[in-house]
Amino acid sequence: MIKEVMKTSNSAPIWIIAFSVIFIVIFQALIFIRMAKKTAPEVGMTPKEVKTAIKTGLIGSIGPSMGIGIVIISLIALIGSPLTMMRIGIIGSASTEAAAAEIGAKAFGSSLGTESFTVEAFSTVVWTMCLGGMGWLIFAFLFTKSLGNVQNKLKSKNPKLMGIVSAAAMMGAFGYLAVEKMVIDISSAIAGLMAIITMFAVLYIAKKTGKSWLKEWSLAISMVVGMYSGYLVSLI
Repeated sequence: MIKEVMKTSNSAPIWIIAFSVIFIVIFQALIFIRMAKKTAPEVGMTPKEVKTAIKTGLIGSIGPSMGIGIVIISLIALIGSPLTMMRIGIIGSASTEAAAAEIGAKAFGSSLGTESFTVEAFSTVVWTMCLGGMGWLIFAFLFTKSLGNVQNKLKSKNPKLMGIVSAAAMMGAFGYLAVEKMVIDISSAIAGLMAIITMFAVLYIAKKTGKSWLKEWSLAISMVVGMYSGYLVSLI
């Protein structure tokens, strides 16, 4: 059964669909970069600042990609390469997609990687993963413009308030995600704390020494230090 599932999951139609989706994602990214570079002078950004922003984004993506890569390898062995590439390429949350795949398999009365995991169970997994991610996309499609109007109204009435709301929202979102992982065990807590300390330390050093490249690498450095610290604690 597993061979039949892998044959179906790696079939030509699924590869074509997966590559089509990934092409759209890459195309959108390139369009957004082009629009950002074109609009930059209007908001007072110099070409050097634009280049630094793009480089920072590229470097900052290294750390998260390393963690996702581990889950991708395990998912490929269970649901095939094209579906894994398509889902991770759209959502970007490896843990969410892995959970959705397992939920879909259990809903059919099976489990990933077992002999009971049939083509029908794989189909259920595909539906679960795709429908489970539609909520985020639909919400963004329907409400992004409305939320943008709310932002403009707040900004026109009190620019400082908009800055505070934006900063609070970002801190709340990332804080929730971080704390959710840090409470799992002591090694996770140490990993989170060391990453936070490292981030502040790197930014402080960058400010004192005037080395702007440290700011660009701060996220990657803090993530590596955090992961390594958590690993060391887990060995004790």
